[in-house]
Amino acid sequence: MRGTRTRLNYGNAGLESGKSNKYIGRVNKVGENIFDGFKSKNSLFLNKEILRHSYTPESLPHRDQEIQSLSYNLVEALHGQIPSNMILYGLTGQGKTATTNFVCSQLEEKGQSIGKNVSTLIVNCRQIDTQYRVLANMGNSLLQQDEIEIPFTGWPNDRVLFELSKRMDNKGGVFIIVLDEIDHLVKKAGDDILYNLTNMNSTLKNSRACVIGISNDLKFTDYLDPRVRSRLGQLDVLFKPYSAGQLQDILKNRASAGLKQGIIKEGVIELCSAIAAQEQGDARCALDLLRVSAEMAERDNSEFILQHHVRTAHNQIEADQIIPTIQSLPAQQKLVLSAILLNERFGMKNIKTGSVYDIYKQACRFNNQAPVTQRHVSGLISNLDMLGLINAKKVFKGRGGATKEINSCIPANVDPIEVLSQSDEVFEELFKKKYNHQGRL
Repeated sequence: MRGTRTRLNYGNAGLESGKSNKYIGRVNKVGENIFDGFKSKNSLFLNKEILRHSYTPESLPHRDQEIQSLSYNLVEALHGQIPSNMILYGLTGQGKTATTNFVCSQLEEKGQSIGKNVSTLIVNCRQIDTQYRVLANMGNSLLQQDEIEIPFTGWPNDRVLFELSKRMDNKGGVFIIVLDEIDHLVKKAGDDILYNLTNMNSTLKNSRACVIGISNDLKFTDYLDPRVRSRLGQLDVLFKPYSAGQLQDILKNRASAGLKQGIIKEGVIELCSAIAAQEQGDARCALDLLRVSAEMAERDNSEFILQHHVRTAHNQIEADQIIPTIQSLPAQQKLVLSAILLNERFGMKNIKTGSVYDIYKQACRFNNQAPVTQRHVSGLISNLDMLGLINAKKVFKGRGGATKEINSCIPANVDPIEVLSQSDEVFEELFKKKYNHQGRL
């Protein structure tokens, strides 16, 4: 559950249950700032940043083995040697980035104390997702006063790579190049940059470098050229999902420093952990749940965080993620999703691809739009499955071959038909049309 934000929902804030809230919805008097009431309000937080997954804590519970693997390899930098290139695998929220940041900061700190020059260059490849921009970002992070900034665009890639190498040599020492979400970069821009970076030591004179790739895709190396794969994957570390008990330890650790003492009621930590454990042991999900639950309690003028705040926060987070996803779908995917929803409105479950395609063609006709092939629609169904909007389960029917059983899995607090209708008035009309549903003939 990344990129979570909290929308104001007055019903969830306590107005729906009849509770008064002097901060929300109050009319400010002349000369009074609307934020005066918020500023004087007592916060449940000591430091909200500690409950964000971007924060790097001083200790990382249940990641000792992974820390040891990283440290055992990177200690070579303190001896002036080149550490092995590494790939860190694991699903979202397993502590890969936090562990890497923690170990690298400790490495730099130790290097300074013993007079060894060790530098870390960290790039988020989801935000900086081309070879040019990655190289330019690293090069500009090493910019000296007498050097020019590498422009956002305009130079050949080999010139940017040469400039980066020159600046690394000028500084000297060992560089740890960390490419976070490297799978996103490779899928979009190819693996040329990995070939160039893993080959840098053949041209560097006064410095050395190793590359650490962090990937959410366990099959990431399938996209790599064999030469790149052999150079990059010298050492692999797998981050296993957290259990519910381990997530409880993480939340207790963060809550002790981020929230006031005694405000978390019984069962809150356990509920946050249980929900996150169902999300494949995602620590980010657990932290977001606890932080948003505290925000909900504050908005409710409660002195304590209760279990119902967690459930409200969970619903809110799901809605905040699902609604923009539906709204931003391409037109054809919206039509396919509409066809699935219309089949369900007819009372269908475990819908077959053929039934979806039949309603999809009718919707296209109502919309004066040429339908794509059934094979293309099957691909769009797979995309909706990957986005978490539907569940498309492949079922084998013996001699009849394989088929998909499709059901929507959108949270109950989100009305997808309303979201689609509000995103485009065309869909509001489509849902009012009468369809011939072949499944009932």
